Amino acid sequence: MSAPALASPALAASAAALPAAASPVLRDRAPAAEIPRAAPDLVVPEEMAYEAAPSPSFIERGTSDYRRAGLALFLAGFASFSLIYCVQPLLPDFARSFALTPAQSSLALSLTTGMLAVSIVLAGAFSQVLGRRGLIFGSMALAAVFNLAAAFAPSWPTLLAARALEGFVLGGVPAVAMAYLAEEIAPRHLGKAMGLYIGGTAFGAMMGRVGMGLTTEFASWRMALGVLGAVCVASAIGFLLLLPPSRNFQPQRGLGLGFHLSAWGGHLRNRALIRVYAIGFVLTSIFVTLFNYATFRLSGAPYGLSPSAVSMLFLAFGFGIVSSSLAGSLADRFGRRPLLVAGFLIMLAGILLTLSASLVAIAGGVALVATGFFIGHSVASSSVGPLAGLSKGHAASLYLLFYYIGSSVTGSMGGWFWQHGGWGAIVALTGGLAGLGALLSLAGRTHEAGAAAIAR
Repeated sequence: MSAPALASPALAASAAALPAAASPVLRDRAPAAEIPRAAPDLVVPEEMAYEAAPSPSFIERGTSDYRRAGLALFLAGFASFSLIYCVQPLLPDFARSFALTPAQSSLALSLTTGMLAVSIVLAGAFSQVLGRRGLIFGSMALAAVFNLAAAFAPSWPTLLAARALEGFVLGGVPAVAMAYLAEEIAPRHLGKAMGLYIGGTAFGAMMGRVGMGLTTEFASWRMALGVLGAVCVASAIGFLLLLPPSRNFQPQRGLGLGFHLSAWGGHLRNRALIRVYAIGFVLTSIFVTLFNYATFRLSGAPYGLSPSAVSMLFLAFGFGIVSSSLAGSLADRFGRRPLLVAGFLIMLAGILLTLSASLVAIAGGVALVATGFFIGHSVASSSVGPLAGLSKGHAASLYLLFYYIGSSVTGSMGGWFWQHGGWGAIVALTGGLAGLGALLSLAGRTHEAGAAAIAR
C-alpha cells in the first residue's frame, strides 16, 4: 500500500517519513491481497505536523551506542521488574505475618500492577513533553525509594500504600523504554534490541523473586525488600550514565488533553493494535496467576517447601532471558504470528504439566510457561511501535495498560479459583486463557500485515 492510500494526511506524512528499511520490521507472510487497510484516522494538531522533518539517525547494531543502550535498558528492565515482582515469593510470609487469606496477600502485587497500569498511560503522554531518559531515571529512583519504605512499613495498609505508590511511579519505565527503542534503534535490529530489554525484565523478575527467597532464609522479609531497594537505586544511576541521548525524539510541547485523547483513541480504533493489546492482557494473566498460587501450592502440604526452596522455582526465568532474545531475532526473520502461536502453545503445555504431583514435572512445566511467556511478550511488544506510526509513546502505554490490567485483575481473581478449586482450578483458568491467546494470534491477518502496509 502506498503512502497516499493511507487513511489520513497525518498518517500519510508519518509513512513518508519512515525509512525504507522499516518495511521488514514486521515481515508480512500473507499474500498482498490480504493486507488489511491501514490504521484508522488519527487526528493530530497542526502544530504537530511533520514539516521538513529530518531523516532519522538510528543506532546501528555493533556500535558502542547500541551496546550502551542495550545495557542501560537491560538495567531498566531488571530494576523495574525486580521491584514489581519481588513480593511474589513473599505472599505466604505476608499471609502469616498479617493474618491474611491468599487472595488478600496477593494485593501486595495486584495493587502495584493496577496502579502501574494507570500510570503507564500518563507516562506515555508526559514523555512526549519531558523526554525519555530523564523520565525513566526518575521513575526507577523513586520506585526504589518506595520499596525501601515498604520494607519498614509498620502495618499491612501502610505496606500496601507504599506498594501502590511504587507501582504508580514505575509507570515511567516500561512504556517509555519501548518508545525509546522504537525511535532510536535501526528498524532491522528492533526485534533483537527489544528482546534484550525483555531479557532484562526476565532477569529482574527472576532475581527479584529468587533474591527475596534466599534472603528470607537468613533474614526477615523486611531486610530482603530493603536490600533490593538499595540495589535498584544503583541500577538507576547506572542507567542514567549509560543510555545515549535521544537522536530522533522531538519534544512536543503545548499538547492539551484533546491531543492525548485523540492519540489514544486513534490507536484504540486500530484493529491490529487492539489484537496485540489483547494478547498482552492474556499473556500476563496466565503468567502472574500461575506463579502467584504456585508459591502457595509448594509451601503447603504435601510439599512444605521453605521460602528459599520455593524461590528456586523462579530460576525458570532463565529460560525467559534466552527465549526473549532468540524470539526477537526469529520474529525479524520469519514473522510474528508463528512465534506468537508457538509461545502460547508452549505455555499451554507447561500449564498442563504442572498437574503432575512430581516436583520435577512441576518445575519443567513452570520452565515451559516462562519460555512461552517471554517469547510472546517479546514478539508482541516489538510489534507495537511499527504499528503505531505516530505517537509511539501513547501506543506503547496502551499495550502495557492492558498487560498490567491482566496481571492485576486476573492475578487477584485467581485467588478465588485457588481457594475454591485448588490447583486444578488454576490450571483450568490459565489453560483456557492460553487457548484464547493462540486463537487471537491466529485471528485475521494479524498485526504483521498492518505494520508492513503502514511502513510501505
